[in-house]
Amino acid sequence: MKAADRGRLDLDSQECKGCGLCVEACPPKVLQLASYLNRYGYHPVTYRGEGCTGCGICFFACPEPGAIVVWRMKPEAARPLAA
Repeated sequence: MKAADRGRLDLDSQECKGCGLCVEACPPKVLQLASYLNRYGYHPVTYRGEGCTGCGICFFACPEPGAIVVWRMKPEAARPLAA
């Protein structure tokens, strides 16, 4: 069983220039460059779907302001509800 995400990412594919700095910087390796192109002709970053720790390293590695926003989740929000 994988641990619940501790962070949430807001990725703006139109701001991303596809440099890949965030992909390389991400410790849990949950980012990848998309196979499609954005309106500027770049492959934007996408989230693989699970595993974000909310560390924010991708945000600090990104040279484009507004391309990545990292939200840290409260611990109780990250835990599944009791059945």
